[in-house]
Amino acid sequence: MLAIQIETRFHERQGKAINNFQAALPPSDSDMAAQIFKDPYVFDFLGTADPRREAELEQKLIDHIQKFLLELSQGFAFVGRQVPLEVGSSDFHLDLLFYHLQLRCYVVIELKAGKFVPGHVSQLNFYLNVVDDLLRYPEDKPSIGLLLVKDKDQMVVEYSLAGYSKPIGVAQWERQITQSLPDDLKSSLPTVEEIEAELGGDL
Repeated sequence: MLAIQIETRFHERQGKAINNFQAALPPSDSDMAAQIFKDPYVFDFLGTADPRREAELEQKLIDHIQKFLLELSQGFAFVGRQVPLEVGSSDFHLDLLFYHLQLRCYVVIELKAGKFVPGHVSQLNFYLNVVDDLLRYPEDKPSIGLLLVKDKDQMVVEYSLAGYSKPIGVAQWERQITQSLPDDLKSSLPTVEEIEAELGGDL
């Protein structure tokens, strides 16, 4: 475990997610929440091909749930994926729902295969309102949202979070395998799918 943390620069990433926790949570909870969430999250276990759609990213994370939980860090308990929420006459689905044992709250994780846009925060804020109203027990603390995006502009994220009272963090996800390769080498290497197709043809 320690070797993995060193290899993935855990100490450099811990507590780095852009968030509004200071404004949205009591001081003791905001400090703990800020330290729990990191930026970026390293998903080496996804392979070399970037997921093109959110559903594909979600499926890969669920396929590797144990490794995903290790990357999230201690205290996360998996509750479900595509958790249905009925609001009025409309149905919504949370990408991933966790419960954090130390924070004593739900953590709603929304996955984005592309770049951060301000509307993502509004969507996540809506989900947090619904989870707090429909799922949260009286002894639970307010739910926290984590938006995992492929790319982000820090200034855009900070302006997007301003004014929201629900605790929301935004972090990138990446795969270190290809992050360390030069761009010209990355583009010249075959994808996992291409290698599997080539090997499958010879069998």
